[in-house]
Amino acid sequence: MQLSGRINTARGSTNTRATLEQQRAQYAWDKCGNYGKEHANFAKGLPALIMNSGLMQVLAFCHDKGGAAELVSQDLRNWLKDRFPRVFSKSEFPVFMEALMGTDPATYQAVTAEAFALLRWLRQMASARVG
Repeated sequence: MQLSGRINTARGSTNTRATLEQQRAQYAWDKCGNYGKEHANFAKGLPALIMNSGLMQVLAFCHDKGGAAELVSQDLRNWLKDRFPRVFSKSEFPVFMEALMGTDPATYQAVTAEAFALLRWLRQMASARVG
């Protein structure tokens, strides 16, 4: 995972201040390299599931479903853990869920908003890489 803020530019120089959008794009590109068609389809549907049911319910559903759903969910949890280190000490499902249950409403909304922001990239990159 590349969260260091370093990206290579087209001219070969290194930009040390990657924007958050660039970091999301890079992370999604790297993770989608391990995805198949089932992963890509699942990534496409996650935002709608979260809108309808909520982040915690969808993470529980993914964990229960396993397979492609769990891998996409794990990638999302890893990203959120790194973006909110004061909230999440680990990305493993039980620890992550306990931490999420203990957040205040503003933090829960911020975590959910960040999940949507990453999923925009995951669904685009998964479609591009898988075809």
